[in-house]
Parts: sequence; C-alpha cells; structure tokens
Amino acid sequence: MANDYRSRLTTPEEAVSVVRSGQRVYVHNGCAEPEILVNALVRRASELRNVEILHMATFGRAAYVDPQYEGHFRHRSLFLAGNVRQAAQEGRADYTPIFLHEIEGLIRSGDLPIDVALLQCTPPDRHGYVSLGTSIDITHAVIDQARHVIVEINDQAPRTFGDSFVHVSRVHAFTEASHPLVEYKSHEITDAHRAIARRLANLIPDGAVLQTGIGGLPEAMLGMLGGHKNLGIHSEMVPDGVVDLIEAGVIDNARKTLHRGKAVAGFALGSKRLFDFLDNNPMFEFRRTEYVNDPFVIAQNDRMVAINSAIEVDLTGQVCSDSIGPTPFSGIGGQVDFIRGAARSKGGLPVIALPSTAKNGAVSRIVPTLRPGAAAVTSRGDVHWVITEHGAAYLHGKCLRERAEAMIAIADPRFRDELERYAIETKLLGARTNAVMV
Repeated sequence: MANDYRSRLTTPEEAVSVVRSGQRVYVHNGCAEPEILVNALVRRASELRNVEILHMATFGRAAYVDPQYEGHFRHRSLFLAGNVRQAAQEGRADYTPIFLHEIEGLIRSGDLPIDVALLQCTPPDRHGYVSLGTSIDITHAVIDQARHVIVEINDQAPRTFGDSFVHVSRVHAFTEASHPLVEYKSHEITDAHRAIARRLANLIPDGAVLQTGIGGLPEAMLGMLGGHKNLGIHSEMVPDGVVDLIEAGVIDNARKTLHRGKAVAGFALGSKRLFDFLDNNPMFEFRRTEYVNDPFVIAQNDRMVAINSAIEVDLTGQVCSDSIGPTPFSGIGGQVDFIRGAARSKGGLPVIALPSTAKNGAVSRIVPTLRPGAAAVTSRGDVHWVITEHGAAYLHGKCLRERAEAMIAIADPRFRDELERYAIETKLLGARTNAVMV
C-alpha cells in the first residue's frame, strides 16, 4: 500500500497539469477545500480556456472568479457562498438551484459529468485508506464519476468516521501539504437572534434531534439549549456550537430512533476547535448527503427539529431563501429536505425562523408578496412554523385569512398597518381584523 501511494506522489503543478480547456473541475466543499491544488490550477489560467469549476459553498479565496480570469475559468455553484456571490450576481458565474439530496443523482446520471476532482484528505492509514475529513457530502459520487481524482494530503485534516474513507487505489495523483484548514467564521449574534432563539428553545423538547444550520441565529439557538437533555444530531452540517453542548452532556444522541448514540452529518463548518474535536471521534458519523438529507431518512428520527432561515416570507407562507428578488444570494441547500422530513417525523418540528426586519429595521422581511423575481424555495404547503422575535405563527392547515392574520402578528409593529392594508385590499382579510399572536 505504501508503495502504491508513494508512486502517485507529485507536485501540485504536475497534479493539475491533467486539466484541459473545456473541462469541468470539482473542488472539495466547505472547510475541506484543497487550497494548494486550487492555487496551482489558478496559476495555469493563461494556458486554459472555459474551464468550469464546480462546488457547493467554499470559504477560500476563490480567485478563479476574479474578472481577470473571465474566459479562462467560469464557476458553477450548487450553493453560493460569499466568496463567489458577486461573480454570480454580475453574470460571471452560474448558480444551479437544486435540493441538496438530489445532487449526487445528478452527477451519477451523467447530467453533470466531472472531468477532474480536487480533494483534501488525511494521510493514508496502514490499510491504505484516506479520510475525507470535514466534508463527505457529495464527494463519493464525484469520485465514482470523475476521470481524474487528485488529492491534497493535509496532515492537519481531521480523520472522521462514517462514509469518509477512500482507498488510495481510487486516486490518480497525490500531493502533500501541511496547513490549517479553511475556517468558517462565526456570525454576529444580534438581539433579534437571541429573542428568536429563546422562543425556539422553549419549543424544543428533551430528546429532540437537531438540524443545525449556518449563521447567527443557529449559533444563538445552540447557546440557549444548555438546560436541555438527551439531544441528538442529524444534520447536513455541524458547527462549532455543538462542541460545548456535547462536553456539557446536553447532546448525547441517547434517545435517537435512528443511529442511536451517533451524531450524523454530511459536513462540518467551523474553526480549528471543531476540527480537533472531530478528529478520531467515534461519536460522529459523516455520511453522504443523498442519505443525510433524504426526507424519508430524516423522518425516521422522532422529535426531529429542523430550523431554517429565510430572506423573506409572504403573508400566505411562501418562503424565499436563495435570492433577493431575481438576484441569486445563497442556495436551496437542505431547507426543503429537512422541512419535509421534520414534518413527517413523530413529534417533529419544522421551523422557518428569521428576524422580522433587514437593513437595520428599514425593511420588513414579512412581506405582502415575494418581490418580483424572487424564488419560492419552500412552498406554503410545506410551511408549519414561522418564528420571528415578535412571535410564532403556526400556518399548517390554516386558510389564507388565518395565515395573513398570523403573519401580520409576528411582523415588526412598524410594518403591520401596511401589511394589513394590503391584505384587506387583496381580500386576504375582510374588514379591519385584530391579528392574534400564536
């Protein structure tokens, strides 16, 4: 095994020399981005034309989307992060809206072929297996389909368990490096986030299984759960906040009905503290996204709590979470996967949670209708709970009039009259109605 590995060791420059103009190159997602290989590829820009770079969210430099590389590289995003958002909004990169659990099927079907895969892994163990570290997600489908698999071996990557192992025989070339992983920076936690988090914490029962998301609100929520017991994790991602709860004994996965005793996730986004905690930690099982995000799998967890955010929600419950009007902003991700899974879970709690305003209170995020061009990611038929700092609206099974009443009640008070006038004009409401907060 050692000879097999050493025979494929090469420099980053030599490893990426297989990339040809017109090909599609996949880059390992999230905090597992192979920065050394990506930088070596960008240095080849002058030799290449129309190379498409494919990935979900990454947090490195993403120099390939810079204007000077237009015509050499073009990015196709399956979920927009801040490092590529401007390029997509300016038309220099592309965004593919898709449910997270369906991406692997898209790759395996041949509808999204991969020529070259750039991955980051741990050094091989004595049996010849490397670990994919912090990001399993869609990577096995990529490895199965890619014509060339290139791995950056980073001895600072955590060795994780589950579906995380790849044998060295599956890899065409290795290059060795030693550098800290790209970190996902924590978000500011606002007073609105804390108020929403307190409402969420009161709804979450002991023994619940959590989907943990990205941003200040999920981070605030995790910070409010210190008094809970026997919580579990089944989530597309795990953040830093789970470390404190596990060390405090709050998260122990002891009452899970699926994978009892294990925290199940597709990838991890966080800091070195989280990476060190995950290293060789048998509590965590990282699995393929097509499994973790399958709504039918999610639903097998009793008391499944899915908390997802939104950019805006209209008075009937339509949720926009990936665009600002027609302008792409993030991605569908796992929102619909988990909302649907939690809705079918015994004792499940599917929640859309968002601050009631944006732009320092100047704009309401509870809106009469989604703005022109905005995408309804989660349909009003899927929505159950919508929670802001002003209250909680339960919409499932409610008529349009009842929905409008409930949504007006959780809007910022400064915008309630405006929302009510619209609702009356469009016959959602009759004469002036006293909306009652749920």
